[in-house]
Amino acid sequence: MQSLNLPPFSYQTREQDDTTYIFDVLRKKYLVLTPEEWVRQHFVHMLIDRYQYPRTMIRTETGLRYNRMARRSDILVFDRQGSPFLLVECKASSVKLSQEVFEQAARYNHVLKAPYLIITNGLSNYCCAIDHAQGTYRFLEDLPPYEPAASN
Repeated sequence: MQSLNLPPFSYQTREQDDTTYIFDVLRKKYLVLTPEEWVRQHFVHMLIDRYQYPRTMIRTETGLRYNRMARRSDILVFDRQGSPFLLVECKASSVKLSQEVFEQAARYNHVLKAPYLIITNGLSNYCCAIDHAQGTYRFLEDLPPYEPAASN
């Protein structure tokens, strides 16, 4: 897998039938190691290890409905009240983080209403604070600390 601009982490892989799997510490199972999964696993570990986000408040591939269609968010962090706090849309490192990617994440967040939104391909990361009441956003230089009170 490609080297990313995210902190390295200790991971476990295994091979089965010419397919590589990586262990997901949140779901506690092995998943097919795709380029997008490589980015997602790096980002999850960064949230836990570097930013001290509680592991128990992070979910991956959470289902949601947008325009009556089933969709999945890549990473969703909840605050201590159980409300969405941070939504992360992951792409493979080969995918350019375009306006289309940002709009996809924004559509998902229109449903979830997390106050923070991130898009990443492992090489570049964009983090925004979202003001849902005003319909505005501003880019942040770093990820927000895990402070549930700040999400209200």
